[in-house]
Amino acid sequence: MNKMKEEKMGKARIGVFSVGYDKYWSQFPGLLDELLKKEAEFIRKIPVEEVEVFSFGMVDSPAVAYEKVKEIVAANLDFLFCDMLTYATSGTFGVIARSVQCPIVLVALQPLKAMDYKQATTYMQLVNDDICALPEFTGVAVRLGKPVPEIIIGTLYDDRQVDEEVREYCRIAKVLHSLKNAKLGHIGHPLNSMMDMNTDPTMLTAFFGSHVISYEPNELLQQMENVSDREVKEKEACILDFFDTPDPVSDPISMKLRDEDLKVAAKVSLALDKFVESNGLNGLAYYYDGADNSSIRQLMSNLIVGNSLLTARHIPMCGESDLKTLVALMIMDRLGIGGSFAEFHPIDFNDGFVLVGHDGPHNISIAEGKPVLRSLKKYHGKPGNGAGVEFKIKEGPITLLSINSTYDGKFKLIIAEGESVSGPIPPTGNTNTRGFFQPDVRTFLKRWISEGPTHHFALGIGHHAATLEKIARYLNLEYKIISVN
Repeated sequence: MNKMKEEKMGKARIGVFSVGYDKYWSQFPGLLDELLKKEAEFIRKIPVEEVEVFSFGMVDSPAVAYEKVKEIVAANLDFLFCDMLTYATSGTFGVIARSVQCPIVLVALQPLKAMDYKQATTYMQLVNDDICALPEFTGVAVRLGKPVPEIIIGTLYDDRQVDEEVREYCRIAKVLHSLKNAKLGHIGHPLNSMMDMNTDPTMLTAFFGSHVISYEPNELLQQMENVSDREVKEKEACILDFFDTPDPVSDPISMKLRDEDLKVAAKVSLALDKFVESNGLNGLAYYYDGADNSSIRQLMSNLIVGNSLLTARHIPMCGESDLKTLVALMIMDRLGIGGSFAEFHPIDFNDGFVLVGHDGPHNISIAEGKPVLRSLKKYHGKPGNGAGVEFKIKEGPITLLSINSTYDGKFKLIIAEGESVSGPIPPTGNTNTRGFFQPDVRTFLKRWISEGPTHHFALGIGHHAATLEKIARYLNLEYKIISVN
C-alpha cells in the first residue's frame, strides 16, 4: 500500500485472547506454561507486517473475562481471535462476545496430529483438547443473540490450511478497517439518467462506516492550474514508462497517443495526486460535464490515466459517480486481489464468453502485460476526448463484486466467479477481458442480472466468493453468490 495512505488509515487492529480453565493449573503443574507456548505459536502465524496485533493473554475464569473485556473494547479492534488452548467454560467467552462489536473467530489448533494412544495421559489430552468447548461457545453466542463465530480447526504446526485461513481473516480485517476509516471524495453527480448509480452517502456511513465528502470541480481545477512545467515533463515520462503507445488498429476513433493528449493526461494526473493528498482521500467517485471548450470539461473528461495510476497505488477511483462500486473496488483492493471498474460488453456466442471492461479507470496492478494508451477522438457517451487506457486482466480465475441499493435502503452484494482467458480484445482504448462463466454465458448472465445489480462492478483476480460472503455477513448485508451449476 502507498506509505502515506497506510500511515493515515493505520493498520487493521487484530486482538487475540486465549481461554483455559483455571481449575486445571493446580491439578496439572506445567500445563499453563505449555498452553501459553501454544498461544505464542498461534500469534506467530499472524502477519504482523500487515496488521497490528493486541494480545490480551489468558482468560481462564468469568472474573478474568469481566476485567479483560474492558481492555478488549477499549482497543477498538477490527477483528478478534479467541484461541481455544484447552477446554474452557463459556463464562470466559460470554461477556466478551456480548460486548465486542467486531467479528470473532474461534481458533482450535491442537499441537499433535493424533495422540499416542498407548502412552496417552489426561495431561496430554488437555494439551490437545482445543475443540472441546467449541459447541459450548457457539451455543452461548446463539443464546446471546450474536452471530455464531467462524471457526478454524486444525493443527498448530505444519498445517497449510490453517495458515491460509489465518491470513484470509487478516485480509478481511484490513477490509473492515479500511471501510470504517475511509474518507471518500465525490465530485459532481451520477451520469444523468443512470438511476442505478444514485447513492445516499449517509447510508454508506451507516453500513460501511465510510465518510463521503463532496467537492466542487473547481477545487480540482485549481490544483491543475498550479502544476509546473517540470512536474508535467516528469509525469509524462512516468506515463510513457508505464504504458505502451501502439499505432491504431481498426477503430477509426482511436489514434496513436498524441503529444497534446499526453500533456493533458499528465497535468490532470498531477492535479489528482495533489488533490487526493491535500484532502487526505482514500478514494474518489466523480462525474461532471462542464461547458463546451471549458477548462473544467477538459479536466473532468481526462481523469482516466491519473485515476488508473492512483487505483494501482491502492487509492481506488470510480467514474460515473458510482460510490457503491467505489466501495467494491476498495474491498477488493484491501483483499489484495486488485479491483478494476467494469461492466459487461458484447458476448461472443461462438466461443461462449462475454467481454468485461469499461472506459476507465482501471487497476493496472492486475493487468496482463503492459497496458496501452491510445488517443481517442471522442469518449463514447460522454463529452470530451483524449487519452484512453486499454488493458486485459491477468489470465486465470477472476471474481466479480457488485454492490447495489435495495428497495428498503440497504445494500446487497452480488458475487460471481469466472475465468479470464487469453485471446484478442477490441483495440478501442478501453479495457476488455474475455470472461468465461459457468455453466454457460447465457445462463450466467441471466442469473447475474436477475439479482438486480448495478451495471458496474469491481473485477478482481482469483476466486474469492467465500471471503466476500464472510465480509457481507460481518457487515450484516444481504448477498448472493451466483450459482455455477
